[in-house]
Amino acid sequence: MSGRRGSSVDYVTRRRFLHKAAGTLVLSATGIGYVLGQEKSTGTSEQDGGLIPRQRNPDNLEFPFATLDSFITPNEKFYVRNHFAQPKVEVGSWRLKVEGAVERPLEMTLEELRKLPARTVTATLECAGNARALLLPKVKGVPWQLGAVGNAQWTGVPLGAVLERAGLRDSAVEVVLEGADSGEITAETRPAGAIPFARSLPLVKARAPEVLLAYQMNAVDLPPAHGFPLRAIVPGWYGVASIKWLRRLVITDRPFNGFFQSFDYSYFQVANGLPRVVPITELQVKSQIARPAAGEVIKPDANYRIYGAAWTGESEIAKVEVSTDGGKRWTEARLLGDKGRSGRPARHAWCLWDYQWHTPEAASEGRIMARATDARGQVQPLERDGNRRNYMVSHVLPVDVIIR
Repeated sequence: MSGRRGSSVDYVTRRRFLHKAAGTLVLSATGIGYVLGQEKSTGTSEQDGGLIPRQRNPDNLEFPFATLDSFITPNEKFYVRNHFAQPKVEVGSWRLKVEGAVERPLEMTLEELRKLPARTVTATLECAGNARALLLPKVKGVPWQLGAVGNAQWTGVPLGAVLERAGLRDSAVEVVLEGADSGEITAETRPAGAIPFARSLPLVKARAPEVLLAYQMNAVDLPPAHGFPLRAIVPGWYGVASIKWLRRLVITDRPFNGFFQSFDYSYFQVANGLPRVVPITELQVKSQIARPAAGEVIKPDANYRIYGAAWTGESEIAKVEVSTDGGKRWTEARLLGDKGRSGRPARHAWCLWDYQWHTPEAASEGRIMARATDARGQVQPLERDGNRRNYMVSHVLPVDVIIR
């Protein structure tokens, strides 16, 4: 395998980057693998439910993706993303306020929301910064590896039903979702004082039947770390849109250019040769390999099950292809249903997949790759798009293994 330089990411050989540093084995931090031993040195704990701490105060905890073994991610294994300290919410005094460009401002208790017709959706949430720790040069942000993603069943009332109760004015264009978590921004460019975490949805998405104000996760009340008593669930969009600890919906008559969708959680989109800043919204088509893990030692002349998960935005996964020779040849993997058998992928939920590989007879080094294609024909790219800043890491991430 020879190193090659792409337009925005450096693909470097395993031999070039395999080294020992402070007792930690490092495999190509350019998206080819990830830092081995980080889980060991960082550690998981019963306190974190087996999740990997990536940041403290506020807590940001990662699912160990190599342990992926089920279609539904258990609540205790679901990654936790916090921007500020987790708020303490007293459900007895909590109210959801609906205001702005509406005919009838509302204040609703959790009990009142629970009395409305409910819906359950299965949806994958992925942090927009998932896998950023694999990028070189290093970028700012929580150093997620592969596990800032999970798939769960969410139950609640459609956001559209609450908006209908409030009666939108003709001038309404967006819905701002505001959480109870707040704090001061530490970035150089920032507003004065503490601000709440808030993002907006255009009305066309806010009214989509799958967008929920959820009060249950996997058939139990939302855990505090996941937004109790109420959170938004915006299937098909990055997790940043699914605001936790909801306390207010503000319907606006103009686009909302809040901090968390302009200065942060945004990227550059180029049109007619001119870049402009746009907010991060829809999930990108993506496949991740759970096993083998980077640096794994695999027996020669043996059958090995390669497996992982794939997801996309407003579509379904059509196929996943696997390469065991660094991208020279690609073979279609088997798509698995929610029971672990062959099945048709569902919209907004990830699709598990596997591939049976007969390893080479001779000892060698191997490079495993997986790429997804969705029903719209969108194919997971091989190279990183440099306009995405430190977000939306959706290009193919090869895994280097050792055959011996």
